Amino acid sequence: MTIYDIAKMAGVSASTVSRVINEKPGIKESTREKVKQLLREYNYTPDENARGLVNRNTRLIGILVVDIRSAHHTDLAFVVENYLRERGYCAIIINAGPSEDQMAEGLKLLEQRRVDGALLVGSMFQNEQVKQGIFEHLREVPVVLANGYLDLPNVYGVLVDECDGVKRCVELLRKKGKEKLAYIGTMDSPSSMAKLKGYQEKMKEFGYDSSDLIIEEADADRESGYEATVRLLRKHGEVEGIIYSEDVIAAGAVRAFWDLGYKIPEDKAVLGIDNTIYGELTYPKLTSLDNKMTEMAYEAARILVEAVEGKTNTKRLMLFSDIVEREST
Repeated sequence: MTIYDIAKMAGVSASTVSRVINEKPGIKESTREKVKQLLREYNYTPDENARGLVNRNTRLIGILVVDIRSAHHTDLAFVVENYLRERGYCAIIINAGPSEDQMAEGLKLLEQRRVDGALLVGSMFQNEQVKQGIFEHLREVPVVLANGYLDLPNVYGVLVDECDGVKRCVELLRKKGKEKLAYIGTMDSPSSMAKLKGYQEKMKEFGYDSSDLIIEEADADRESGYEATVRLLRKHGEVEGIIYSEDVIAAGAVRAFWDLGYKIPEDKAVLGIDNTIYGELTYPKLTSLDNKMTEMAYEAARILVEAVEGKTNTKRLMLFSDIVEREST
C-alpha cells in the first residue's frame, strides 16, 4: 500500500495525503478524517527513507561505542536509545573498535547512512584521527561526545569530574584511617588517565613523593583485577586501601583479598569507580565513585536532539560525581 493508493481511494492528491501524514494545516477536517481512516484501515506506515530524501531529515542517529561488550558503555547507549525513540528518532549502534583507524571508519559508516547526528560513547574518541574524521565525514551534523570533547564547531561534550572525584576517594579512605593507598586500573584512555591523575595529585598533597606511589596496571575485567591485586599485595603487603579505575576490576580484586586471607574493610579497604551492578554483587558490597552514567547519557541525548532540531546549547557540560559508600570501606 502506497501513498498513491491511499490518495486514489480517498479521491484526493498524493500531496494531500502527505500533508495529513505530516500533520500539516490547510486541509478540510472532513478530508483529514477520511484520509486518516484509510491510513488506519490499511495499516499504512510512512517510508522514512523516502521522507528523509524529501525533508533532508532521516531522524536517524548514529551511536559509536568503542567496545559493545563494555557494560558501562552499553548501559549508557541503552539510555540514549530510549531517549531518542521516545522523541521519534531511530538509532544505529556501531561497535567502533579500539583503534583510531576503526573509530574513523565508524564515522565514515555513519556518513554513508546519512545520520542526522552522532553520539560517541567514551573518552577514547578524544583523538586527532577522530577529530579529522568528524571534520571530513560529519561536519554538517551535530556530534556529541559522552565523557569527552573535541574542539570543532559542530561538536558538544558531556564530561564528569573524574579527577576531582578520585581525589575525594583518597580523602574518604584517609578519613577511614587508611593512609597507605594504592591505585590499580587501566591506562589506555583520557578517562583512565584523569582518574590516575586524581590519585597522584591527592597523595602528593598528603606528603607522598612520586616514588612512594604504588600503581599497578590492569585490564578492564575481573581476572585482570584479581591478578593485579595479587601482584601488588605480594610486593606491598603494607597497603591499607586500593582504588580501582573500574568496578569490574575491583570485583575481581575482592576475591583476591579473600584468597590471600585479608578481611575487607578491616585489613584492606576497596573502592571502585562507575557505580555499576558489580558494586551490589560483590561481598562485601563495593563502595564506588558514581560518575553519573545515567545523567551523562540523558544530557548527551538531550543536547544532541536539541542541536539536530536547531536549538542552541552549551558546548561543554560538566557533571559532578558522588561517592556511594557501601561495605568495602
